[in-house]
Amino acid sequence: MSMGAYDDEEHERRERKNSEVDAAFDDDRTTYHGEIEYDSGESTEELLDQFEEIKSE
Repeated sequence: MSMGAYDDEEHERRERKNSEVDAAFDDDRTTYHGEIEYDSGESTEELLDQFEEIKSE
């Protein structure tokens, strides 16, 4: 069989694999409590300069 040739068996195998549903895993969502703060402390220009510096390395 050449590269790219259509393979019925492979197509059927993939269809069977994709049609199976694995419901055995734990689907409970975890609740997180707290805060997230982002403080880069740098201006856009400083960040662009830093990016250019990293890019040139």
